[in-house]
Amino acid sequence: MNGSRAAVLHVHGYNDYFFQDHLARAFADAGYTFYAVDLRGAGRSWRPDQVPHYVADLQEQATDVAQAARAVRAEHPDLPLVVHAHSTGGLTASLWAHAHRHAVGEAAGPDALVLDAPFLDIPGSALTRGVGTRVLDTLAPLSPLSPVRREPSWYSTHLLADNGGRWAFDTRLKRPEGLPVRVGWMRAVRRAQARVAQGLAISCPVLVAVAASSGPDAADNPRLDAQDTVLDVERIAAAAPRLGGDVTLLRVRDGVHDLSLSDDAPRAAYLAGMLQWLDARLPCPAADGEDDGEDDGEGDGEAAA
Repeated sequence: MNGSRAAVLHVHGYNDYFFQDHLARAFADAGYTFYAVDLRGAGRSWRPDQVPHYVADLQEQATDVAQAARAVRAEHPDLPLVVHAHSTGGLTASLWAHAHRHAVGEAAGPDALVLDAPFLDIPGSALTRGVGTRVLDTLAPLSPLSPVRREPSWYSTHLLADNGGRWAFDTRLKRPEGLPVRVGWMRAVRRAQARVAQGLAISCPVLVAVAASSGPDAADNPRLDAQDTVLDVERIAAAAPRLGGDVTLLRVRDGVHDLSLSDDAPRAAYLAGMLQWLDARLPCPAADGEDDGEDDGEGDGEAAA
């Protein structure tokens, strides 16, 4: 061991990239070694000839997660690997963790998976979701880059420091106005979500963290800064048990879509709850030859912060 508790790999979401220095510091202060990856077509990996964040199959970006995880494991072969993933990154990381559940060595899946508002399902009734998925299956082969919608992202707009929010970020890499949701990308998401609905078998402990409530992504929403205005947290909570056999749900009062970008109190609650969960779920650090302590059992619980 090199004195670190574990190595952490952060995976961002849609219209996003790694800029959350405070998240890295929180992990470092708790004794973790922190890394982040900007996936293909996103953030610092985006190239001018690419459609930002567009992939026709989430497996493309799952390959990027696998390569980044392999690199981290090669650098720290004696450390557990924690993957911390947000939104669409959480959906992608879940597929990767499932696919690599039997792998060993540098190709192994995570030892713990932390999902910050993972995109496990879309809002709406079962009828609306089913009809929408069939429409995507019809349109995607014909016009994959056509936008499904182009509405502004009041969530992202509100976060930006230049607009009075808390966070400074590169608006070329995370656009305050949002990115168009394209037909081919949305079909890829729905196909990945269908795999989750059928049930995955992620072998490591999984923490699924969500805000306490969802609300409209609208400028006149008085709780724009205290709700998930991007995804339906109840749909996420309903899908979470299908990820594997050891899943814990954490609800964060007054959190926003990216819980690490919430106001001070809910952000602190999220970070504390996550780190406490990791302390309980990861093997206890021990010198060679010492017992690692007792297993604290399976998850499938729910906590609130």
